[in-house]
Amino acid sequence: MKNNQFNYKDIPGWGMDADPENEPNYPMKNYTGDDHQRINYARADQQPIDMEVLMSNERPAMTRVYGTSVPPTGLSGMVRRYAFKHSEDRYRHWIPLILADRINVVEGLIEDIGQGHFPNIAAERGWKVEWKHNPKGMATKVIVAAGLGLLLYLSLRSKKKKSWKASLFK
Repeated sequence: MKNNQFNYKDIPGWGMDADPENEPNYPMKNYTGDDHQRINYARADQQPIDMEVLMSNERPAMTRVYGTSVPPTGLSGMVRRYAFKHSEDRYRHWIPLILADRINVVEGLIEDIGQGHFPNIAAERGWKVEWKHNPKGMATKVIVAAGLGLLLYLSLRSKKKKSWKASLFK
């Protein structure tokens, strides 16, 4: 390098696309005019709508095909209906959808227990693998959860005692 000049030919691979004979898109595409016809295609038939489907308020019509694996039901369905009343560029749309997913997990657990199936939460949450690969992080989570549970228990217990004492001296 001399006087801020750099010899680019010393860089491995520099100028490898300079030869038009070695270029992947050479020779140029044979233009037939069909590129402008791609918007005029036969649209798929509309999937039958036989259940409640939540639709974005930003789209004028239902999409031709949609998912039906989890129709909105229960409390999570109410939260989802609220979310779809708002535009997709607002937190009022996305935060309730995240909350609805969490509520749906709890609803699923309650439904499983109601049907006599007790889920193995430790296996489903991956606690065994986390204990194997991240024991310090797992221990921290357990300690924090136990501490929060203890605080919740003590606060509820103290409220019960206060209300019991207040009713005793009336």
